[in-house]
Amino acid sequence: MTIKEAENHLLYEVKERVCYITLNRPDKMNAMSWELRQDLYGLLKRAERDTEVGCIVIRGAGRTFSAGYDLSSERPSPNFPTEGYAGKQYDDMAGLYAHNLIDGWWLIWDLMKPVIAQVHGFCLAGASELASMCDIMFVAEDSQIGYPAVRAISTPDANYFPWKMSMNAAKYYALTGRPVSGKQAVELGWATKSFPAEQLEESVFEEAKALASIQPDLLACSKRSVNRAYEVMGIRTAMNVGADWMAISTHRETEPQFGEIVQEQGLKAALLWRDGNFGDYSAAPKEPR
Repeated sequence: MTIKEAENHLLYEVKERVCYITLNRPDKMNAMSWELRQDLYGLLKRAERDTEVGCIVIRGAGRTFSAGYDLSSERPSPNFPTEGYAGKQYDDMAGLYAHNLIDGWWLIWDLMKPVIAQVHGFCLAGASELASMCDIMFVAEDSQIGYPAVRAISTPDANYFPWKMSMNAAKYYALTGRPVSGKQAVELGWATKSFPAEQLEESVFEEAKALASIQPDLLACSKRSVNRAYEVMGIRTAMNVGADWMAISTHRETEPQFGEIVQEQGLKAALLWRDGNFGDYSAAPKEPR
């Protein structure tokens, strides 16, 4: 692969009409900061304009796809624009943060070229939004996909659950935040195909190369044909209402609990408090070495 551009936190490269955009913060489990998200949108639009690109693959460097949005305790938070939004009171009312995230994922939806998520390791919370809003989601069989934030922080920013699985499954996973393996995600209809972890890279490349061999104007027509059907069924309205509910859910009386535990006892203690009753994520039994 010839690397055309290496950003501090993103890589852009093209191989046989397949464009790879790689989340490149392996030391932070590829947590998605505000800056990374803006640059990701820019590279997606660049790939859309590139006549040498037939389809796009988003993947993660290192041992995981992404742990989600960058919620590190640094101040100012890397998860928000440095200049802030239009003011806290207005932001609280309008849910600007959640709607900003949704707008980014609609960019993928509206892109003329198909976008594939290549998921390995963890794909949690905001990262599951990114992967789920891609056109195709290929996953490693042993990857872990879930939305643990619904246990303590808020409802999802992008409520993709009703659009990716049955009603029973959507309610269960949206309410509990339980993780599923890549193999289980395919069975639920959440993901497209799963592959053994050691075969993921090559298998996705073969799939993407075949997809990219189709004329781009025909691919664009096919993608929009399917998208318009979901829009007629109300996906845009439903997702935007979901962002409103995310903003509302941050005004619960119990909302500060997670953050208070982080401040008083540290993040590890807060995660154990969140996950203890479920026995997964931070509370999962440790595998013997």
